[in-house]
Amino acid sequence: MTDILEKEILAGIAAAADEAALEAVRVAALGKKGTISDLLKSLGAMSPEEKKVNGPAFNGLRDRVQKAIVAKKSELEAAALNARLASERVDITLPVRPEPAGSVHPVSQVFDEVVAIFADLGFAVAEGPDVEYDDYNFTKLNIPPDHPARQMHDTFYVAKQADGSQHVLRTHTSPVQVRTMLNQKPPIRIISPGRTYRVDSDATHSPMFHQYEGLVIDEVTHLGHLKWVLEEFYKAFFEVDKVELRARPSYFPFTEPSLEWDIRCDRSGGQIKFGTGNDWLEVAGSGMVNPRVLENCGIDSSKYQGYAFGGGIDRLAMLKYGIPDIRSFFESDLRWLKAYGFAALDIPTLDGGLSR
Repeated sequence: MTDILEKEILAGIAAAADEAALEAVRVAALGKKGTISDLLKSLGAMSPEEKKVNGPAFNGLRDRVQKAIVAKKSELEAAALNARLASERVDITLPVRPEPAGSVHPVSQVFDEVVAIFADLGFAVAEGPDVEYDDYNFTKLNIPPDHPARQMHDTFYVAKQADGSQHVLRTHTSPVQVRTMLNQKPPIRIISPGRTYRVDSDATHSPMFHQYEGLVIDEVTHLGHLKWVLEEFYKAFFEVDKVELRARPSYFPFTEPSLEWDIRCDRSGGQIKFGTGNDWLEVAGSGMVNPRVLENCGIDSSKYQGYAFGGGIDRLAMLKYGIPDIRSFFESDLRWLKAYGFAALDIPTLDGGLSR
């Protein structure tokens, strides 16, 4: 009798097409009113001799059916998973979209171009905080509290601290140079690109803008080295074979002597070209580091000297890529970014080319 019952139940298990059908077979066999459960209940009315024969047979039947149900359930689960994976499969051999959805902002592009060029010239990149100590932003750069140069910078001041000191939004990236000189012994050769802040806003000025500044400190460097570095930078950046720079005397509290540099260009024809023409365009400020700045930063000015230079990254982007208004950089207009943006994977290198 049990052999026939076992064959019927195992056939039902094998024929179950899904977990719901398998559960119905399980209930019919092993549920409270199932056929195998009834057999096990009947053992109570049997004699000891009958129990010795039927007990192992009924229990063995129950165990074999349970094992078959577990195996079938695993088989059905695996089949269901494979069916789901097949329906959700992604064909990774499909071609990518013809155009990337995003693009790189011109400021980010020029930032990377500047870093790539100066890295090739042996400069390391140094960084510092946007909210800076007044001491680092002004005093250690030879700009004491009553110095008129503070008014030149149109500074954003942060609320005073508990000890009375006051922080500022850095007006230039020169505090990064201060931090470097305080923590590193010469020789020093760094650039410090980053965001800066001044109270100014028009077509060519923004309250937040980007600068790059360079610093070289050693025992022998001089203005001739500075001129060569700037020439090599502008040749690489504007991607021309030659440039001509003109120095003009200027004034910066942290350099002595101080110079501003103009680059020869041609503005005719509605475009600006560099390395040719009869026009001049201001591109950078620079000078030999003031000995007082060196001493303020713990460097012996009788042994070491150096030069510093700097310019605007936003302005470089405007000049190179023909962007007329600096305010467009910060208006979050996707149409503008689509027109002036760069491919996300087109990383500028000197070997592969800086720009598109």
